[in-house]
Amino acid sequence: MSFQAYLDTIEKKTGLTPRELLALAKDRGFDGPGVKAGEVVAWLADDYGLGRGHAMALVHVIKNGPAAPQKHVGTTGTHRDESETLWLDGAATKPQT
Repeated sequence: MSFQAYLDTIEKKTGLTPRELLALAKDRGFDGPGVKAGEVVAWLADDYGLGRGHAMALVHVIKNGPAAPQKHVGTTGTHRDESETLWLDGAATKPQT
């Protein structure tokens, strides 16, 4: 599953776009590269029932911004991402590629 697919699934499961979840994370003090993954994972599991894999995708975005991991961009593997930039504003508004 690509990082973008993880983010799209998070939206389906929570009803919140990744950008909305990032704002909530920031309100809780989960912001920037020094954020503790375990705390974010616990919050997302407790409040939204998200599993570790989905939560870690959001942790990546909290720590690194909307850049997809370069090792997966343009590859043909399971975790491939077509774009270097992850779409955070909701699947319904994502431009078609």
